[in-house]
Amino acid sequence: MADKRERPPVPEALPAPVIDAHTHLDACGAENAADVAVLLDRAEAAGVSHVITVADDLAAARWAAEASTWDPRVYAAVAVHPTRTSSFGDEEKAELERLAVLPRVVAIGETGLDYYWDYSPPAAQHDAFRWHIDLSKRVGKPLMIHDRDAHEDILKVLDSEGAPSTVVFHCFSGDADFARRCVDAGYVLSFAGPVTFKNARALREAAQLVPQDQLLVETDAPFLTPHPFRGRPNEPYCVNYTVRDLATLRGEDLSELCAAVTRTAQRVFGLDH
Repeated sequence: MADKRERPPVPEALPAPVIDAHTHLDACGAENAADVAVLLDRAEAAGVSHVITVADDLAAARWAAEASTWDPRVYAAVAVHPTRTSSFGDEEKAELERLAVLPRVVAIGETGLDYYWDYSPPAAQHDAFRWHIDLSKRVGKPLMIHDRDAHEDILKVLDSEGAPSTVVFHCFSGDADFARRCVDAGYVLSFAGPVTFKNARALREAAQLVPQDQLLVETDAPFLTPHPFRGRPNEPYCVNYTVRDLATLRGEDLSELCAAVTRTAQRVFGLDH
């Protein structure tokens, strides 16, 4: 039996390259340019050509923005995670505004609402979410949403504030009805490892109805490793497993799905390749 601490095997390369739309390279253990290159070399061997490394606090935002300059296969997203917003103030806002305009920072995220953990009061989360929405609109970059047990309030805030032109639901966790509402609103849905879990019936139903031009794939590494390696360390190369499972689930040709999610990522994040 495999050691739970052991990485899953690197699978055969995909027939066309894909982009991991949401990962945390720092949380995967990367500290410097050499570490990032090791992770991206492993990803590239599996057919994962580029990644977006995402911040969850101010230190991670600085690191992600810097890491995106170390390797052409890396882009960044910056924000303060909703669970870290209890002390979200002027210092954080000023630094995020500075980072948000950098050319390889391609999204504002992850931001949103998290009602599962109680690290930050809902009022503070709402205030920070609204500020990030405004930042997204001011800099003209997509909003990358963290939504945990907060579906209805996320939509209400987006509606009341006026959603940015591009909204991405990172690690989409809703059912088919919520997915339809998001799709109808023009939002982009990004699916991570949980969509491969055989007991995630509602999520798997949701994944089947999303149009290709509103569909992304991600790892959220080092968390949420896809089936059959649930519980083991996740890395960007493991998005390979998720894409393969989605192609089977949706009844689509793997090559076509790879090309479609890559086109969507390039359009959504304005990538230069």
